[in-house]
Amino acid sequence: MALFNVSFMSMALHRTVPATVILPTDKVYFDGQTSRPSDKPFKTLYLLHGILGSEQDWVTGTRIQRWAEARDLAVVMPAGENSFYVDHDWSGELYSQLIGEELVDFTRKTFPLSHERADTYIGGLSMGGYGALYNGLKYHQTFGAIVALSAAIQIRDDMTHLPTNADWFARTRQFWQGIFGPDLSKVGASDFNLKVLVRRLLTEKVALPAIYQAIGEQDDLFAVNQEFDVFLTQMKVAHTYVTGPGAHEWDFWDRYLYQALDWLPLEAQIAGASSGNIKAK
Repeated sequence: MALFNVSFMSMALHRTVPATVILPTDKVYFDGQTSRPSDKPFKTLYLLHGILGSEQDWVTGTRIQRWAEARDLAVVMPAGENSFYVDHDWSGELYSQLIGEELVDFTRKTFPLSHERADTYIGGLSMGGYGALYNGLKYHQTFGAIVALSAAIQIRDDMTHLPTNADWFARTRQFWQGIFGPDLSKVGASDFNLKVLVRRLLTEKVALPAIYQAIGEQDDLFAVNQEFDVFLTQMKVAHTYVTGPGAHEWDFWDRYLYQALDWLPLEAQIAGASSGNIKAK
């Protein structure tokens, strides 16, 4: 399993940004097993980290490297800082454009990735779960499926009530003004509100990506995820919604990422030779 730490110049952020890429181009098969055609492009999952995280989180927090190798899946994990993966027009930092356009274009030019929508997926946890839903829907022509784990779907019709001081910076008005702009009274009616975005896309009769949504029953975000599931059901948007024991933690994300990979239309699992998979003659 090849693991790349790359950086590239982003015009959307006006600086060089890092990403981690898993690419099973060095997979070694045991005798008698079928290897994939060398010229076949890889299906790709773009995975977004949560708040306080980095491009290394998914590799250190889950077993994604092993699972991607078994599934012949390329995985691209960018650094999103604490941006919620939306465009910050007021600061000129366009994180949504980075994820939905630049990152896809750069990785497709650099690695042997499929350019087909049906082979291109986006996922994330917490802040990244929101980012996956938002950008997967916004760039629905690029992404064929969305995986949202413990999604931080925290947009309200009116966010002006938030305090200026709090015990956690992400609860302050200043933080959310940095994400959605100075006038928080407008956020609820904008596309930042996933319900507004879904309604608009349905009105435009676009083909929405498939959606896999999972939340732990002990997670503080359980109620908002339940609410979004009810909304999607009412709007007749096909999706898979699963719950199970767990809080806002890596043990839950590790388990449900594996289930999400089973849900995605990936290759059958064939483990390659590695230090953890050795067959004696």
